Amino acid sequence: MRLPIVVLIVVIIYCSMFVAPAWSQSSSAEAQQGTYSGAGMGAASAVATILYFPFKAAFAIGGGIVGGLAYVFSGFSEPTAKSIWVPSILGDYAIFPEHLNGDRPIRFLGVAAENEGTMVTPTPTN
Repeated sequence: MRLPIVVLIVVIIYCSMFVAPAWSQSSSAEAQQGTYSGAGMGAASAVATILYFPFKAAFAIGGGIVGGLAYVFSGFSEPTAKSIWVPSILGDYAIFPEHLNGDRPIRFLGVAAENEGTMVTPTPTN
């Protein structure tokens, strides 16, 4: 009965010696997470997301419906529909602390991938 308890204590001590130094070597963006400031930014981003998400979701749903109608009424033209779907459906749906710090922009409107629709052909080598 004592052996499992001793093993458990040894494992806890071993883990506590190596986990704490590894945790302290986090990057500068992650360093704020364990502080009061990091907790405040997390709470602020949660409140901002609660206020922001319904508007973004309604915009995306409306864009999906309008894009579907545009697809049908344009003679099933996919580029026409995508010109509505991409800005309305893509984009940020949540606000993170990086957005509030100014490290990352908030994208309400989505942006298509740069290489979407282009085909890369390899050049032959001799």
